[in-house]
This record gives sequence, structure tokens and C-alpha cells, in this order.
Amino acid sequence: MRIALYLVPLVLAVFCLVQAITSREDEVRHLGKVWWILLILFFPFIGSIAWLVAGRPVRGPRRTGPHERSASAFPEYDRPGRFAASDPAADEEFLKKVRERAEEQRRRAAEQKKRELEGGSGDPDDRA
Repeated sequence: MRIALYLVPLVLAVFCLVQAITSREDEVRHLGKVWWILLILFFPFIGSIAWLVAGRPVRGPRRTGPHERSASAFPEYDRPGRFAASDPAADEEFLKKVRERAEEQRRRAAEQKKRELEGGSGDPDDRA
């Protein structure tokens, strides 16, 4: 029984300390992460209880960081609610417009490249 009086607070403190160290800074509540770690280290039993009650991150949907993307659980084409075409004629018309626009962009790019080559073949002394 005496061993349990020493072992339970020690296991609780180690558990809370590991949890505090591995949690993200922006998910910790009420105090900074370093303050929670110090509180658990200096006051193991009280600090551990306080961590469990007031400091531990709430396990809800995790917020992504500024440079993280959230990935969907489904591949793009298997995702529920994905738009599926219902009118083949409208699809064909849309694809025709896309092809025409792409061809026009290619034609303009080729013309611009040709103009740049013709304009760039002059004397280097003529450029100012």
C-alpha cells in the first residue's frame, strides 16, 4: 500500500510531463508550455492534477499550422459529394471551349516568342 502512495503520483507526474513536452505550444491552455513543465517538475502531484484539469490540450479537431494543409480522407475522385457531370453535351461544349482557349494561348505565346527572336537579332550596339 505504501508503494502505491509513492508510485501513483510518480507515474502520474511522468505521464503528465511527457504529455506536456510532446504537446504543441499553440494547443496548451492557460499557461505557456514551459510554465506547465516547470509546474509539473517542481510540484509533481499538484502540477499533474492542474495539467490534467486546466492545461492539457482539448482533443478536438486539430488546427493546422500556417504551412500545413489538411488532407481529405478520400482521394479526389472518390470523395462524397463530388460534382458528377449529368449532361454530356454541356461537357463536350465546355471541353471544346477549353481546347480553343489553350490553342489561342499557344498561338499567342509562339507569336510573342517569334517577335522576341526577330527583335533580339539586331546589332548589340542598337540597344540602349
